[in-house]
Amino acid sequence: MEVYGTFGPACTDLSRLTEMFRTGMCGLRLNLSHRSLAQSRDWLELARQAAELCGTAPQILMDLQGPELRVGSEGLPVELPEGETLPLSLLRLPAILLQALRPGQELLLDDGKLQAVVGEGDTCRVVRGGTLLPRKSVAAPGLDIRLPALTGEDLENLRLAPQMGVTGVMQSFVRGREDLLELREALKRYGGEHIRIFAKVENRQGLQTLPEWIDLADCVVIARGDLGNAMPLWQLPAAQKIIAALCNAKGKPFLVVTQMLASMEHRAVPTRAEVSDIFNAVLDGASALMLTGETAAGNYPVEAMAYLCNTAREALRFLQEREDF
Repeated sequence: MEVYGTFGPACTDLSRLTEMFRTGMCGLRLNLSHRSLAQSRDWLELARQAAELCGTAPQILMDLQGPELRVGSEGLPVELPEGETLPLSLLRLPAILLQALRPGQELLLDDGKLQAVVGEGDTCRVVRGGTLLPRKSVAAPGLDIRLPALTGEDLENLRLAPQMGVTGVMQSFVRGREDLLELREALKRYGGEHIRIFAKVENRQGLQTLPEWIDLADCVVIARGDLGNAMPLWQLPAAQKIIAALCNAKGKPFLVVTQMLASMEHRAVPTRAEVSDIFNAVLDGASALMLTGETAAGNYPVEAMAYLCNTAREALRFLQEREDF
């Protein structure tokens, strides 16, 4: 079982990272939507030092931007009061999205934590309010916007990946075989043929085309943040089960991520539902689990990793005992 955390200010000191590796973490995800690989040399060195103290080498997954829409940085953070009508320009939406918007279009920001509806002119109505932070994700359900599989920043990060110890690349919003073939070609061009591809299912298109491209991925990622924005949340569990079943049938490893221990960003103990979610993901056949905000920005990154690892171990023990019985 591979267990990953996510780099961020909450865990980027040697003592915390060492404790996270000691409790069972095998490596860390680096979200390249917020900083480049070159800017992360100090974080990668800390991870290597921490893993070495625990007698291991870290797995480093770099998460590419890919065809993902995010708000900008200028003028953010900003408060979006629930129920208020505000200028749409406050959201700092990317130009390609702005051009396609029409009145009535729903917008989901920061993995759906915030919600707005486009109005007439430069207006929007805040349905679910809160603080909009820089570089957070934005989704427009039902709107088809074609973006390149790899951005210029992605290509530069891929060029540096082999020399900086990257062991895996997470490709965001996989839409079909072409996206993964393009990534494979880029890795080959930069001497990264050995680097594993973690292909993220994050929208309906990726879910529908999964049988066509699953053979090109080294690991399939059930990325429940954006996937949960692409459908009503009550449909998300079925989507997760469908992906898990297909991966099991094809003998393909899969990773489950997003809000596994979300309450632990602010609490030292998880909810019973979160622990059950982790346990059931392992029972469904997951070969890897990952924390995101819990370790990147949460108040209890070490404790969250301990709960994730301990729950995964207990699930594996249960599977073994059930098989023996």
